[in-house]
Amino acid sequence: MKITEWNNTMTIQRSVDQGSEQDRQTVQNIIRDVQENGDAALFSYTKKWDRAELTTLRVSKQEIEQALQEIDPQLKQDLQEAADNIRAFHELQLRDELTLPLDHDSYLAYRFLPMDAAGLYVPGGTAAYPSSVLMNAIPAKVAGVGKLVITTPPKSDGSIPIGVLVAASIAGVDEIYKVGGAQAIAALAYGTESIPKVDKITGPGNRFVALAKREVFGTVSIDSIAGPSEIAVLADDTARPADVAADLIAQAEHDVLACSILITTSHKLAEQVKTEVERQLSTLPRQEIARASIENYGMIYVTESMEQAVEAVNQLAPEHLEILSENAEALSRQIRHAGAIFLGRYSSEPIGDYFAGTNHVLPTNSTARFSSGLSVEDFQKKTSVINYTKELWNQNYPKIARLARMEQLEGHARAVEIRKDQEEINHD
Repeated sequence: MKITEWNNTMTIQRSVDQGSEQDRQTVQNIIRDVQENGDAALFSYTKKWDRAELTTLRVSKQEIEQALQEIDPQLKQDLQEAADNIRAFHELQLRDELTLPLDHDSYLAYRFLPMDAAGLYVPGGTAAYPSSVLMNAIPAKVAGVGKLVITTPPKSDGSIPIGVLVAASIAGVDEIYKVGGAQAIAALAYGTESIPKVDKITGPGNRFVALAKREVFGTVSIDSIAGPSEIAVLADDTARPADVAADLIAQAEHDVLACSILITTSHKLAEQVKTEVERQLSTLPRQEIARASIENYGMIYVTESMEQAVEAVNQLAPEHLEILSENAEALSRQIRHAGAIFLGRYSSEPIGDYFAGTNHVLPTNSTARFSSGLSVEDFQKKTSVINYTKELWNQNYPKIARLARMEQLEGHARAVEIRKDQEEINHD
């Protein structure tokens, strides 16, 4: 890892290529094909790219039952406990109505209503992520979403990883379909003979999935355009080099485009972490991926002060931030931009990925400056309710009419004033 002295003129906001114009045209063609040809297009793309010849897209109950029987009982118990933790944390976020009482029986309200259907994309590729199933599905279930659907690419033999099926069962997913890529996003957005149209699509994927989500946004809601994973570690000289190196590598093994950054006030720690990263990489099973990530996107910044280090973190606005210092809690209060913050040696980032209960679907590419991680609220619509009584209307209709006429909207003014005319007729 390269070590760089920080200075106040530097900027370190993350920027990742979101795909070429040719990629975008490819995705548009796939979406159009799915709209026009439905399931036939899905079967064709699954054969072409996943090398799986399917006769049906939906995962059967028998396949799910078989997965529940085959999974290691301890792993099943671990998934169940993780799901319980995630559910408990997300139930804290659940709201149904906020009300502001006005005059007598008048009130304003904000109602939180669940979406009818949501689609969760679960990637395949270099690894399958049952944890992402839990993180996407459980908030939707807690929100009260009516139908919950998963799409995920099959293996060449047409199967879905056991862990994904078991996690989906534990989370209460209603339907699972063997389709991935941009074509899965199109199917969820527009519906096919087999796959129902949904209201919201969540979940990470490759650049084609990300581009497809961008294309269908507006037809459906999406969570975000997720980029490669990121971690920043903010550390002083009390941090242990082996801990820091392990946490940087844990993020790097996700993807060759993943980003791992150490920001520290200690030159000694910087040198020790650089050495330790190399030592630990040498025995990592996913060494090739992690090494490419570290070499291309890994960095160690040494700052003159912790205040400067904090400002560097806020510039980066990382997806994950670990604070390994003797005053981690106090420092965390100075962080304005981060998807999730992990405090102290025993709160390493994988705890949030798998088990603690907070959501691991977080903003990437410095979008933590203006966005948040996935939550129950992402699967709810907010509806305003206005209830004015006659008395409150009578107090305020002249003001409303004047405001409407200021904007030259005479119809608006008359709409509130006509009640007065009707009241006078009724009174006479």
